[in-house]
Amino acid sequence: MTPSDPISVLFVCLGNICRSPLAEGVFRALAAEAELEDRFRVDSAGTGAYHVGEAPDPRSVAVALEHGVQLTGLARQVTPHDLTNFDWVVAMDDSNRRSLRGLGGGTDGKRRVVLLRDFDSESPGSDVPDPYYGGVEGFERVFQIVDRSCRQLLDEIAGRP
Repeated sequence: MTPSDPISVLFVCLGNICRSPLAEGVFRALAAEAELEDRFRVDSAGTGAYHVGEAPDPRSVAVALEHGVQLTGLARQVTPHDLTNFDWVVAMDDSNRRSLRGLGGGTDGKRRVVLLRDFDSESPGSDVPDPYYGGVEGFERVFQIVDRSCRQLLDEIAGRP
């Protein structure tokens, strides 16, 4: 990687329709707001193949739009190739982190696998809850967690105080 190469960040949840596309969209929006979007390549994926090819869950899309964030893309499954091609692989929960490590993602070089909530000042190291089986209030709660955590993650990666 050269200094001009973008820093690559992959957000990962189980199905890639709720949490990880929300984190991808929030991170992109925060980077754009900070005029840093050219410094990043951002994507999302799921450890499972349950929703491959589907758009993000309408409830994630709605809560994101309420906060001025657009979600784009279709669900895809994470691959071992992703683990060698992304600088940061950010799991939404410990189960997904274990699955990623099973694919060969560790903590060295381009295989850095972390939890998103490692960057959450309110509850570091916790899981981002899966809102899929709940109501819209769960998606709002997840948005708040993701937003708070992505702000800190962006600061960490960009080297901002």
